Amino acid sequence: MNDPTSKENRIHSSGIKPFSYYKCVIPDHFYCVPMHWHREFEINFIREGSAEFICGEDKFTSAKGDIIITQPNVLHSIYPCPDTRQVYDTLVFSSEIFGSLGSDRYMTECIRPLTDGSMRITTHITPKHHYYAELSVTAENIFSCAKGDTPQLDMLMRSELIKLFWLLETESEQSTFTGKYDSVIRPALEYIAEHFGESITVLQLAETVHLSESYFMNLFRKQVGLSAVEYISHFRIDTACRELISTKKSILEIAFDCGFRNISNFNRQFRKITGCSPTEYRKKFVY
Repeated sequence: MNDPTSKENRIHSSGIKPFSYYKCVIPDHFYCVPMHWHREFEINFIREGSAEFICGEDKFTSAKGDIIITQPNVLHSIYPCPDTRQVYDTLVFSSEIFGSLGSDRYMTECIRPLTDGSMRITTHITPKHHYYAELSVTAENIFSCAKGDTPQLDMLMRSELIKLFWLLETESEQSTFTGKYDSVIRPALEYIAEHFGESITVLQLAETVHLSESYFMNLFRKQVGLSAVEYISHFRIDTACRELISTKKSILEIAFDCGFRNISNFNRQFRKITGCSPTEYRKKFVY
């Protein structure tokens, strides 16, 4: 798929600066991070709280101190835990930060397998990890460099990233990542991202990936962590949250654009997912 619509469109890196740093708070800054993918690596360092993560076929609840690494092109999402906020640092960076993808053995045997997915490394690093002390110090250095944001610190960041992945590769065996369900579910996610403003049925999604409705429903929940109907609602509400903050559209117009044909249903779903009304949400974030 050269132009999949579930691919995140935000530009995280450039030739001059191959990374972006974000300070994030869920659900305060945004309610959730819907299932998506991008060609860059991503590192999350949890500062406080917890949230529900899905990274490929790994599903877990984060905790303070956790380091979460997502390799390129892997489907991933973050949803809040009930009555809990998560504060975390995020670094999204391209493989260009490691240097030119030449033919030397460092690039061909260590970096390229991380980029193309032929080598899997640990996704969820907790304080119980046997290299945690070294990994956490290295991660702190990486984020300090990202926050400092100078060419000199870019150079130090590169060395710290290489150290981080060196530590992780020493415990990993070369293996092929099959993405058993990834390639099946991804077209359905692309369909939702493209048609969320329209009426979408589970049957339509199942037909998109050429599966029976019942098998698709079970597979979708297993891969995404939500039912297809729940995911559509979350995707629509997340889009509505962004519209409430970034535009001056009326709540009725936003509800309609996001696929709701009944304002009462929109308000009910919005409160169920975010814990407040659309009006309260807009007042909270728009000054």
